[in-house]
Amino acid sequence: MIIAILQARVSSSRLPGKVLKPILGVPMLGRQIERVQRAKLIDYLLVATSDDVTDNLIEQWCRESGVECFRGKLDDVLDRFYQAAKPIAPEHVIRLTGDCPLTDPDLIDEVIQFHIAGGFDYSTNAIEPTYPDGLDVEIFRFPCLEQAWREAKLPSQREHVTPFIHQQPNRFRIGIYKNDADLSHLRWTVDEILDFELVRQVYEYLYPINCNFQTKDILGFLNKNPVLKTINTYYGRNEGFQKSLLKDQQFLENNMGE
Repeated sequence: MIIAILQARVSSSRLPGKVLKPILGVPMLGRQIERVQRAKLIDYLLVATSDDVTDNLIEQWCRESGVECFRGKLDDVLDRFYQAAKPIAPEHVIRLTGDCPLTDPDLIDEVIQFHIAGGFDYSTNAIEPTYPDGLDVEIFRFPCLEQAWREAKLPSQREHVTPFIHQQPNRFRIGIYKNDADLSHLRWTVDEILDFELVRQVYEYLYPINCNFQTKDILGFLNKNPVLKTINTYYGRNEGFQKSLLKDQQFLENNMGE
């Protein structure tokens, strides 16, 4: 079995409440789920949010929309993932984040096929990015998630789920999936208000024409609107992870000599 876990919370530091901001009358989280559900190789999808009171609205929306929702620790997202997946005991887990409403279901399937065919422990298109920021896919064997849950100590490893795995290529078999063309300069994730503005305009133009619009359609729209194409590209990639690395330094300093 292959399950997809989509992590989401309301208390984003840069754009609070972003996952519930409406796009054509539906929360951004709902628009992303629409796209994820079109992936053919996912057997089960659930949203993993926190048990903090701020995320009550996410649970409520999921319940009203018929989407499975698990609630766990706010900052220890690795524990949240493991506890969400444990009762299902899948063979493989896909990690998705709730700030990627332009998620590509065909790409998800491609990464799954690549992962299974290669016999990898962990596969992704994000470590050596060639796709737009916001089309990231990670898939890993459940036993690897369990190992990470048991052994990971650093804040970056607990807050971001997979670094414990992909930072150890001598221990885990890592698969890197790449695009034919390098599109990593494009930013389709939502962390800032300009990110959301880009996504909103993409949806408002393409969704009424074809609700199942594809990555090639987004590229075509942006090529016709070059100003919009670069409206947010000065933001850095993986800024949240960089903040976690600073916490790692403090953690290591505090635990020296133990």
